[in-house]
Amino acid sequence: MNKLIALFVTSLLGYPLSAQITNKPDSEYRFELVHNTDKTAVRDQCRTATCWSFSTLSFFESELLRMEKGTHDLSEMFVARHAYVEKAKTFIRMGGKHQFEEGGEGHDIPFIIEKYGIVPESIFSGLINGKTRHDHSQLLAVLKSVVEAMSKEKPGSLGPEWIQAIEGILDAYLGKIPETFEYKGKTYTPKSFAASLGLNMSDYVMITSFTHHPFYQEFAIEVPDNWAMRTAWNLPLDDMLTVINTSLENGHSIAWATDVSEKGFSFRDALAIVPTHDSLIQKIGTDDPRYNSAGAEKKGLAFMKPSPEKKIGEIERQAAFDNQLTTDDHGMHIVAKYQESKTKTPFYFVKNSWGTENPANGYLFASETYVRYKTISVLVHKNGIPPALAKKLKGL
Repeated sequence: MNKLIALFVTSLLGYPLSAQITNKPDSEYRFELVHNTDKTAVRDQCRTATCWSFSTLSFFESELLRMEKGTHDLSEMFVARHAYVEKAKTFIRMGGKHQFEEGGEGHDIPFIIEKYGIVPESIFSGLINGKTRHDHSQLLAVLKSVVEAMSKEKPGSLGPEWIQAIEGILDAYLGKIPETFEYKGKTYTPKSFAASLGLNMSDYVMITSFTHHPFYQEFAIEVPDNWAMRTAWNLPLDDMLTVINTSLENGHSIAWATDVSEKGFSFRDALAIVPTHDSLIQKIGTDDPRYNSAGAEKKGLAFMKPSPEKKIGEIERQAAFDNQLTTDDHGMHIVAKYQESKTKTPFYFVKNSWGTENPANGYLFASETYVRYKTISVLVHKNGIPPALAKKLKGL
């Protein structure tokens, strides 16, 4: 292992990050740390579209480290399981004219925790019958068949049995959630365990930036995975970046909802960029954005050598969203900020949930340009919002 890569691995293990690091062997990128936050281990969502649960719980695990509450591995499938029930209720209330899929948004986690609590991964993994990897494809098919059938029943004919049927399916595929459990020598319920963590869900807010709604007001982002239609604060693009940067300066990480369908996003190369010329990148094969193959293989000098990026403002960002070129593909966790040493370009260090089999042990570097262009929303602590900006968000 050469010295540069050794330093890279050392940084991921939590040691001082004073040296330059790179995205992959033989790359000319050199990143210098600007701000860092604490983080837990990289996990793998496997064959599920539950990135929103993995990324946001990773964010809250970092918050617990910041609060000196210890290292916790919170159960992503506890959240996903309860979300399936809530999605089913919404689907029926909407007469079957609503999305019922695996996806969700970062603000679903505070909602689930406040309503149902939370448990450690060791108490509820969602893996039963000897399974070691998550795969919700069959579970989703069964659940969809039930809710679609129930949505076609005559008005007034539904009783509590249909919800019991949903719960039974979830028990069969994911296991039953215990009413009480032992953890580190104490007895908890899911709600009492959540209370013991000391997280105040009212401290966390969703931020976005789009021009088709007024700035400094809230609106429900029009993406299919926002099944609960909860709102986010709409800020000018530069203000949204200010919140991201201020959060990291203040020791808070960020739960990041974004689009990973760009040619410049390559988990295999641990890099997300927006090159000025798409010809710098060659796409090989077909995309599989739902699972952890990270889409098609990408090749090009832009992943090996810093290259100019497009200028992204509010016009370019809005046009990509309106034309379905920016979609709500993936949730990840921004844990640090770096600067490329030659170009002085800001990059964000991002924790993914596709396992550790990439050159950065499951992380990647996303350029500021990529974040400006492809962010759907961010979940942040209120302390990441500068006071002068917070005053503009009336009711926050």
